[in-house]
Amino acid sequence: MKTAPLKGMRDYLPREMRIRDYVQGKILETYRSSGFERIATPMLEDMENLDKSDGGDNLNLIFKVLKRGEKLDKALSSGSEKELSDMGLRYDLTLPLTRFYAANREKLPAPFKVIQTDRVFRAERPQKGRLREFVQCDIDILGDASPNAEIELIDTTARALMNIGFEGFTVRVNDRRLLRGMLKNFGFPEDSLDSVCVSFDKLDKIGAEGVAAELREKELPESAVAALSEFLAKDAPTLDAVASLCGDDELASALRRVIGTVTALSGGRYAIEYAPSLVRGQGYYTGMVFEVAAKGFSGAVAGGGRYDRLVGKFIGQDVPAVGFSIGFERICGILLDEGFDIPAAKPRIVLVYPANADFADVLGKAAALRGEYDVAVFAAAKKVGKQLDRLQQDGVSGVCFYDKYPEVKRF
Repeated sequence: MKTAPLKGMRDYLPREMRIRDYVQGKILETYRSSGFERIATPMLEDMENLDKSDGGDNLNLIFKVLKRGEKLDKALSSGSEKELSDMGLRYDLTLPLTRFYAANREKLPAPFKVIQTDRVFRAERPQKGRLREFVQCDIDILGDASPNAEIELIDTTARALMNIGFEGFTVRVNDRRLLRGMLKNFGFPEDSLDSVCVSFDKLDKIGAEGVAAELREKELPESAVAALSEFLAKDAPTLDAVASLCGDDELASALRRVIGTVTALSGGRYAIEYAPSLVRGQGYYTGMVFEVAAKGFSGAVAGGGRYDRLVGKFIGQDVPAVGFSIGFERICGILLDEGFDIPAAKPRIVLVYPANADFADVLGKAAALRGEYDVAVFAAAKKVGKQLDRLQQDGVSGVCFYDKYPEVKRF
């Protein structure tokens, strides 16, 4: 029998779980105080739903579940690989949410402001920062087509991050429709825009020359590549410049409103900026997209966008929807690496008692101490010093010996 978890999965020690619980608690506290309500959906979804969800590259990372019994025998005899699976583990929380909304919309408030904090699964190649099982913390608003939804999600997510302890971060925003309009104006064919956006999304990493080189490798029209390169050779693209190319000032006005309103709400505690190359990876995004960049983090600590057509795949009628997800695993990993201490937490101590003590009295003394401390009770080991060393390594900050109650000795 193997003691190690599966590759890409993790066990969490008590100290790690305390920080994870604290971070998730702060996030939930902020979300709930802002009027969002929590739901839960199953980990497994129908394979047809997953396959048709426009999940981008994530569709190649689905953990598929084989059919069972006679159905599996029949699928094997068919010789078709697609027939082998009828369900899979969810790769994010957005597809399950839209299915949930489609099934329950008549019982839900409008607009529906919802919280999801749960595990998702992707068949990634395991590496630092990329697990096959991880937690997402999402808030979404369904039923509001106005920019108010984006503003509220950005404001709530920013407050959640600040409540955890983050400051000075930057919210980056774009609108996919503006970007696509600009690229079409340069002469890129409609059917190539998704591929062009994938390359353009790398602008901050590989620069304008790198983007142009990648587009040429894809054998896209040279005139379009040259036009884009000429545009990028000027100063950083402004919202006004991009809007003038795509000819849709209404979209630009909505983006200006979001940036202006969030700037006022931030009170200088964080920044918001237009990011012309921001695309985000999910294929179901239809409008504004956004992410949060923070000092000391490589990559975004939160991200999301508008996905107005995903509910329509279930009910044949589009429903405006937008969501924002906090990078829970990334945040917890950094806090653990930095030796983060939970602020305002009660000191954790142990009450050590001899084997012959009256256990009811032991628990009574522990209860009396809990007004000031979090208290665990332990029977004294043969080597008490070694026992206390182990507890101290786990974050315990003091000890009360039963025969010296109520004296607490701090480590």
